[in-house]
Amino acid sequence: MTWNYSGARAIVSGGAGFIGSHLCEALIKLESEVVCVDNYLTGRAANLNALAGHKRFRILEHDITSPFVSDGNAIFNLASPASPVWYQRDPVQTMRVNILGSLNLLELARHNKARILQASTSEVYGDPAIHPQHESYWGNVNPIGVRACYNEGKRGAETLFFDYWRMHRVAIKVARIFNTYGPRMLPDDGRVVSTFIVQALRGEPITLFSDGGQTRSFAFVTDVVDALLRLQATSIDVTGPINIGNPDEVSMRELADRILALTGSRSKMTFLPLPPDDPRQRQPDIARATSTLGWVPATRLDDGLRQTIDYFRSVFAA
Repeated sequence: MTWNYSGARAIVSGGAGFIGSHLCEALIKLESEVVCVDNYLTGRAANLNALAGHKRFRILEHDITSPFVSDGNAIFNLASPASPVWYQRDPVQTMRVNILGSLNLLELARHNKARILQASTSEVYGDPAIHPQHESYWGNVNPIGVRACYNEGKRGAETLFFDYWRMHRVAIKVARIFNTYGPRMLPDDGRVVSTFIVQALRGEPITLFSDGGQTRSFAFVTDVVDALLRLQATSIDVTGPINIGNPDEVSMRELADRILALTGSRSKMTFLPLPPDDPRQRQPDIARATSTLGWVPATRLDDGLRQTIDYFRSVFAA
């Protein structure tokens, strides 16, 4: 890393969320001062319990679609609903947070002369016609589909980031995050890992779409946070976009089988029609992350699933 987190002043929008809360904890361990900005739409105060009362941590309850002022020289933008269930509940607000929210944070970065990282997504590739997906691929997105509020919102945010880099020399970083899983996922967020685990633990049918042959690549949350920290700390000329994900591709049927085995559940599988615009396959090419950041995911899928299953067991036992 070319930039030192010790003594840095970090702003984390979406800091009470699934990935954001893990990032806040990691920054505190690196001796940064952290301001967590969240409106608690999908974030949870309980995710930040481990940081409560810490002298270098504070929470600002705020919706980033409105401008705000905060001292900080490193900004991480993770604010947005990130699962189809949540971003489709209010697609207009999803677009607002990705476009207006990004614009407000970029203005803050410009004012503070801060570096700023955008948590973009593999959804910018849509239903990809190229496999695996490399950062040079422009994607295959339905701009008027039910997922477009998120896909196009993130694509628009990337456009703003690179325009601020070209026009104002704001020190931007863009990470395209692929499917992430781990403790603190919401039980009802609709993501496949949490959905399968919750169904298995409750003995409910495991819901697969089509024949379950669609593929995804799953990265454990701490590996993703490690990559984000490495990217933010790179020299100013490293802008991205950089894919962050685990290149080990698995089918939804295989994922269901693994979760059933790890939970010991006797849930049966049920098959439903494929939702509109649901990608058939998703796998990151992480050559750029490996060469630029020296990063590869460290957590095996079964090991990460065990930790996630243990988390949900503790939630249901509470």
